[in-house]
Amino acid sequence: MAQAYERIADGPGQPARAGQQGPGGRPPGGGHRRVVVVTAVHAPSARFLAEAYASLRTQELPGGWDWHWVIQQDGEGPGVASYVPADERVTFRQGRAGGPGVARTMALAHADGAYVKVLDADDQLAPGALARDLAALEENPDIGWATSRVLDLLPDGSTAGFDGDPAGGPVERGAVLAHWRANDYRAPVHPATLFVRRDLLLALGGWMALPASEDTGLLLALNAVSRGWFSSGVGLRYRKWPGQVTSQAAHTDTAERDTRMAVVEARARALEHFRWRHPVGSA
Repeated sequence: MAQAYERIADGPGQPARAGQQGPGGRPPGGGHRRVVVVTAVHAPSARFLAEAYASLRTQELPGGWDWHWVIQQDGEGPGVASYVPADERVTFRQGRAGGPGVARTMALAHADGAYVKVLDADDQLAPGALARDLAALEENPDIGWATSRVLDLLPDGSTAGFDGDPAGGPVERGAVLAHWRANDYRAPVHPATLFVRRDLLLALGGWMALPASEDTGLLLALNAVSRGWFSSGVGLRYRKWPGQVTSQAAHTDTAERDTRMAVVEARARALEHFRWRHPVGSA
């Protein structure tokens, strides 16, 4: 790929710069035909970046398309930078700690492509994931976002799937909220696999300002305003390990969980009420 990206860290003892940047701190070259892969990372999960990177390097995109990996550290300090790949297609930044949703939203300042793909630091893309997501949105202008099938990646290296995945194809507006509400706040598709039009993501304000479930909140908001897509092919290996946020006791605290779910639902229903739609003018 011809474009050179700047590998940057803010703070002492971080990697030196490589490459050039254009106006506003973005990589040069315009970047419309580009998928921006956004990763939030903190020190405990940094050791998994090498495997995430390996899964990204195997992705194949159509001719004329490329990817740019934006890694945003949630917090400052030296615990992450040494794990960041020395690749001109990678941008690394640090910032004040605020949780993964804040880190991903901050990373959007460097999202220079038409599409944004989520890849958590401890997860791995499955072969063909980016190409399938891209094809779904390029071939269907009325589709705003895509998700895909997930396999849990267990500590012994084995994988386990889920029962009840939807059929592959379009996800109608409101379907995710209805399923989520009827199934104890479990969405039918996984927000960790999200692939989304950058402009639509920005219009909705990025990820929700919540201590957890910020990705579910975004997913429900997206589904309130736009049809989506589900790929029945495996798109992600979702690592299960003791250090992940969703395994912590605070994540399942009943009072906090009920509060998070109330805000998530209220946002989605407000968007439905105001009838803002993507694409503009759709029924």
